[in-house]
Amino acid sequence: MSQLGWVLGVGILLLFSAISLYTATLLADCYRSPHPVTGRRNYSYIEAVNANLGETMCKICGWILYGNLTTFVIGYTITTAKSLVAIQKSNCHRKKGSNMPCRFSNNPHMIGLGIIEILLSQIPNFSKLSWLSALAAAMSFAYSLIGIGMSIQKIVKGAEGRTSIKGVAAGYEVGMSAADKVWRMFAAAGDIAFACSYAQVFIDIQDTLKSSPSENKVMKKASTIGVSIMTTFFLMCGCFGYAAFGNHAPENLLAGFGFHETSWIIDLANLFIVVHLVGAYQVLIQPVFRIVELWARKRWPESRFITTNYPIAGPTIMMSSKKKTLLSINLFRLTWRTVFVVMVTVVALALPFFTDMLALMGAIGYWPIVVFFPVEMHISINKIHRRTAKWFGLQLLSLVCFLLSLAAGTGAIQGLYKNLHTYKPFMSKD
Repeated sequence: MSQLGWVLGVGILLLFSAISLYTATLLADCYRSPHPVTGRRNYSYIEAVNANLGETMCKICGWILYGNLTTFVIGYTITTAKSLVAIQKSNCHRKKGSNMPCRFSNNPHMIGLGIIEILLSQIPNFSKLSWLSALAAAMSFAYSLIGIGMSIQKIVKGAEGRTSIKGVAAGYEVGMSAADKVWRMFAAAGDIAFACSYAQVFIDIQDTLKSSPSENKVMKKASTIGVSIMTTFFLMCGCFGYAAFGNHAPENLLAGFGFHETSWIIDLANLFIVVHLVGAYQVLIQPVFRIVELWARKRWPESRFITTNYPIAGPTIMMSSKKKTLLSINLFRLTWRTVFVVMVTVVALALPFFTDMLALMGAIGYWPIVVFFPVEMHISINKIHRRTAKWFGLQLLSLVCFLLSLAAGTGAIQGLYKNLHTYKPFMSKD
């Protein structure tokens, strides 16, 4: 918000939210094909693209979708580490005083998270743990409400810094040129796009609904409610945070409240973020694990290394009337998932740039996943003829979102490039 100002900040958030809601209604009709109510089910985003747009577009979508999910978990690794460092710094300041320098490396926390995710990734039925989504939602609401509440308290006590209709002006910081201002605005738009992206798991969620009433009607209603709540929370966090800190607003809102007698509340909020992201990491990356393992089983169906599961003693979960072992070892799953998590952790260690990574993730995923494929599937399902008014309208929407994503991507890449000139890889401290 500090980079965009009141007008563009609020406007872009509302624009992205409205576009996400509109394309969600298009995507809801793609769960079944060729008819949105009586057609065959598509159990994932990729299946919907394959059924409506063909194998070639499905392959293109797959590379984009799974690449985007991978960048998401890189961002989650960075964010989790920064939240843990924030708790560590808070404890340090409580012991040594608020004026004492307390800086800590992100690396141990990223490595620790990587180890935890390696262990969690070996649970074969992770997607069956339905309580995880409820826990993640509760954690998200909790830390958002804490951030909003602390911002309001700061405004009441006396906000610091001034706000602006246009955001931070060029020259506000030493060495900040007009070009830097533009790049930062683009990156800020990418951050907002990231926040408004949820189409990756939309079809998977719709697949959990009962067929009566029709899934597309229920999902459209749920999307309207969900996006409205999401947008309200984002507006409150952004607006109250900007009003509280002005142009000095930190990239992480919770990091700006300092260290005082109520800092335990901020620690609690950061802990909620950690719990949320540890679970969300696994939820988001399961499609990547699943597609690689499915490909491997089809490619080498006779390989015991790939196909054999070895159950081990451990907890069980109830599935219908039967008990099923929660823990089992598959040598390919153990090897592949471990290597994947290690690679994600190494990238996060090398590029721990919170804001620019979020912007890049938003830019990569927003246009193709949230806009392009839903629009093209809608055109295909409804047999909208080329060069008609509706066709031109949908293509214009797609073009505008492509240009916005392109601008956000260039801003994020410029920010990463600039940071790399002053940063030593694997030496990040906060």
